[in-house]
Amino acid sequence: MTNASYPATRLRRTRATGWSRAMHRETVLTPADLIWPLFVTDGSSVEEPVTSLPGVSRWSVDGIAKRAREAVDLGIPCIALFPNTQPEKRSDDGAEALNPDNLMCRAIKAVRDACGSDIGILTDVALDPYTSHGQDGLLDETGYVLNDDTVAVLVDQAVNQAEAGADIIAPSDMMDGRVRAIRMALEMNQHPNVQIMAYSAKYASAFYGPFRDAVGSGGLLKGDKKSYQMDPANGDEALREIAMDIAEGADSIMVKPGLAYLDVIWRAKQEFQVPVFAYQVSGEYALIEAGAAAGVGDRDALLMEKLIAFKRAGCSGVLTYHAPRAAELLNG
Repeated sequence: MTNASYPATRLRRTRATGWSRAMHRETVLTPADLIWPLFVTDGSSVEEPVTSLPGVSRWSVDGIAKRAREAVDLGIPCIALFPNTQPEKRSDDGAEALNPDNLMCRAIKAVRDACGSDIGILTDVALDPYTSHGQDGLLDETGYVLNDDTVAVLVDQAVNQAEAGADIIAPSDMMDGRVRAIRMALEMNQHPNVQIMAYSAKYASAFYGPFRDAVGSGGLLKGDKKSYQMDPANGDEALREIAMDIAEGADSIMVKPGLAYLDVIWRAKQEFQVPVFAYQVSGEYALIEAGAAAGVGDRDALLMEKLIAFKRAGCSGVLTYHAPRAAELLNG
């Protein structure tokens, strides 16, 4: 720090005009920093609004392809897909995750047909959208999620999605060792350029409720996910998780949720100097919408301030349901 003194130094000088504020701005947000999560549902020409996520809908495969085209037009480089699997296709072992004609794979192919290589497709790897019990993996007789047995299924799920055309595999399950196993399987199955964005620091958070409604797992969940998702009190442990995932072959890592864990984002970026992404999760999105509706603040200003906070903390990008609106604002 310099030995700045007043009046030789007036920090307000550079804030006095709009052009000067723009010229001195330290953190820049662009549409290229955004990833748009989209929910896939069965049927044709279907749009199902998600009650707990105002402004967010589930779309049938044809609608997902249109949203992807919209993302391209807005300059959003990547979409993230999450399926709302029909109840009759859910099972204790989540076998539908391995079906090459499941909702996820059909959506991947539809987006690729509609957009070619103009957009990246990120796919979720975890079993909770496919299990009848709502947990992210296979259970033993006591209800404990089995680590290694689950990893074996996740590997096959990841390869299934890569075969369909996914660009980025994003394991969100928080099983130990799954990144290495998926990386090896992708290499062995001739998918060396498929990226892995690991949900490395995914916390057992209270902010996930609307997402579980959107994918249809909320009412099914038996117990909680605290035996594999992280304790919100822990920061050092997050760095250990991140270090392991990088060593196992992750190309980028994710912190989830976002705003309550800006310290983890900052520490991860400073420690590892790898691409760090944040997921501004459903509860965070819903709070902005509820706050704006209640007159707490201007919706656009609230959402943009929070997104710039992620970039300032060190994020390479942000998964956010506000991606299309943010891109519109940024595009002017």
